[in-house]
Amino acid sequence: MIEVKGLIRCYGDIKAVNGVSFEVKDDEILGLLGPNGAGKTTVISMICGLLKPDGGDILFDGKSVVKEPMILKRIMGVVPQEIALYPTLTARENLNFWGRMYGLSGKTLNQRINSVLDIMGLSDRADDRIDKYSGGMKRRINIAAALLHDPRLLIMDEPTVGIDPQSRNHILETTKRLNQQGMTIIYTSHYMEEVEYLCDRVAIMDHGRFIAMGTKDELRAMVGSIDRVIIELVMDGQSLYDVLKALDFVRNVSVNEMSLEVLMCDAKAHLVELISSITGHGGDIVSVKVEEPNLESVFLHLTGRNLRD
Repeated sequence: MIEVKGLIRCYGDIKAVNGVSFEVKDDEILGLLGPNGAGKTTVISMICGLLKPDGGDILFDGKSVVKEPMILKRIMGVVPQEIALYPTLTARENLNFWGRMYGLSGKTLNQRINSVLDIMGLSDRADDRIDKYSGGMKRRINIAAALLHDPRLLIMDEPTVGIDPQSRNHILETTKRLNQQGMTIIYTSHYMEEVEYLCDRVAIMDHGRFIAMGTKDELRAMVGSIDRVIIELVMDGQSLYDVLKALDFVRNVSVNEMSLEVLMCDAKAHLVELISSITGHGGDIVSVKVEEPNLESVFLHLTGRNLRD
């Protein structure tokens, strides 16, 4: 559907996006995963036509979106990171306004408003003002507005930031269902578990570049025959960082307050030695869990830091 070729965007001397290239296939969910400040929103803003690239191009059906932004805007819905709603209007009034901006009117508009309210599970709160909504409900109506014109492509920029678990689960399940019904989706997040659950392919961003891209299995294969060991402690694990990094079978260590995440070769052969090193240096272990590498492990393997550092 979309081909992104060598996108560059600078802010002064800083290259927020530095030569990013990728394709978006019909009917897939493509995840853009990376820490805050990686450049995800800047990439999305250029695809949406909100920012002009300093270099590169975006092609839709072979035509330049940079030169002709309306060719993509007509079939695209955008869920921005910030809530784009009028707080003193009701949900229905907001949707009526945005529907008219899409060129909808009359019976068609009313049908679409009822449809998207039902999709987002908020039909019973349609006539309540937005400023009476919880954060999660605002996020859901924000998505409903992007669905009014039944777009072929839906772009979702960190749609679950700062919301309750119930609304988050509803958004994830709705996103998956929309894709199963044929909608192509670009989904940005710094929540690894969301991207791992939703996406067919994943592009991992850091410092304005793509450092890896592929299916989840392809990305996990980049870590190779490395196991992920999660160790819960009754203490802050920072004092153990240098001790574990010095072990020749340890590839990386991440400290998260009362736990350690260790990427290591052949946990079956070396786990006893790892535990002995921890306890021998004052570490008090609560539990040890060995797992397959996940996307967080891939990012840690490639960059030496966690997605949320």
